[in-house]
Amino acid sequence: MDELAQILIQKNISIGSVESFTVGRFASMLGSIPGISKVYKGSLVTYQSVTKERLLGIEHEVIERYGVVSKEIASLMAINGQAILNSDVCVSFTGNAGPDAMENKPVGEVYVGLRVKDELFVYGLNLKGSRSDIANQAIDFAIKKIIEKLK
Repeated sequence: MDELAQILIQKNISIGSVESFTVGRFASMLGSIPGISKVYKGSLVTYQSVTKERLLGIEHEVIERYGVVSKEIASLMAINGQAILNSDVCVSFTGNAGPDAMENKPVGEVYVGLRVKDELFVYGLNLKGSRSDIANQAIDFAIKKIIEKLK
């Protein structure tokens, strides 16, 4: 996370996050770095579907059609989050960290959305481990991808 923060600050690139199953963990990690307030716009933790609808403006019908654990919802979380937070970059996390299958999606099915300026990238992952392990792996993956896109 330190390398990401350094790049963001050096290049003056603003960032925000929209989190579901990671429940603000990315935000907490990024926000703990000294000097990050120069570029960190904030985070929305939209754990429940109704919160995704209300705060992010994602239509109920879209959630019903694809489920919250989907590339479509990860995309909308990143796109809408970027607009709401007015950031250059916005990362989103949605997925199933367990303990049980959800929406017929297995534990460990995760989607990371990444909006960098006008470009959108969405990554589907199948992760293993505890709830905490899955969240940490998704965050580590996102950090690497953001750094890759900014370099």
